[in-house]
Amino acid sequence: MDNLETWQYVATALIFVWTGFVRSGLGFGGAALGLPFLLLVVDNPLVWIPLIGVHLLFFSSITVGTRLGAVDWVFLKKAFAIMLVPKLIGVFGLLTLPTEIMVAFVYVMTLAYGMMYVFQYQIKSKSHFFDAFLLLIGAYVSGTSLIGAPLIVAVFMHRVSKEKLRNTLFVLWFVLVSIKLSVLAAVGVNFWWSSHLWLLPAATVGHIVGLKLHDHLLSNNAIRFKQIIGGVLIIVCFIGLMNIAR
Repeated sequence: MDNLETWQYVATALIFVWTGFVRSGLGFGGAALGLPFLLLVVDNPLVWIPLIGVHLLFFSSITVGTRLGAVDWVFLKKAFAIMLVPKLIGVFGLLTLPTEIMVAFVYVMTLAYGMMYVFQYQIKSKSHFFDAFLLLIGAYVSGTSLIGAPLIVAVFMHRVSKEKLRNTLFVLWFVLVSIKLSVLAAVGVNFWWSSHLWLLPAATVGHIVGLKLHDHLLSNNAIRFKQIIGGVLIIVCFIGLMNIAR
């Protein structure tokens, strides 16, 4: 992060505006919809995940700090009990698997998300068993790359009321990311603290815009919005996978 070219700095700032917007606007997806773009700038997840994680902790805390009463604590505790172990296993995979495999994993998972958005396919569960399965897989993916949100949200959307959904998810992200960053800090991963001085303001711009458009994005217009996002993600993922294949 200290020796990037000018275009990389500009692209990174714009992408962090985007991640802040998505995170606060939808309540999830800042990493899932931002990391594929960031990997085109620097193709190493361990560069970006600490930066994204610290931002998530900061913005989730200020978003729900005064709204803790609007959190579904009962379901949150049940979900966390299921997700803790696979989350830790995923973090271990991030630290041990080759970078090329992790980058390809991010692009393949995001490609799947993009196709679901484009074709308006929504993961739905009609059983507690499938709920647990999605939470297990989502926690593992979140542990490896912070992009497990769509799988986890698929469960929370029909188990938590709409009024409490975003705040409940923010508390969950805060806990899961705290665990991940603690492990990364313990093994000496660089958090690029100086880079937060210019990336935090960029993410703040997106965060503020996302908060203002939150209700609008959750209306019927969200369908068209997600289709556009999905199309862009598909293109980005194909470019990233082709770069890996070279």
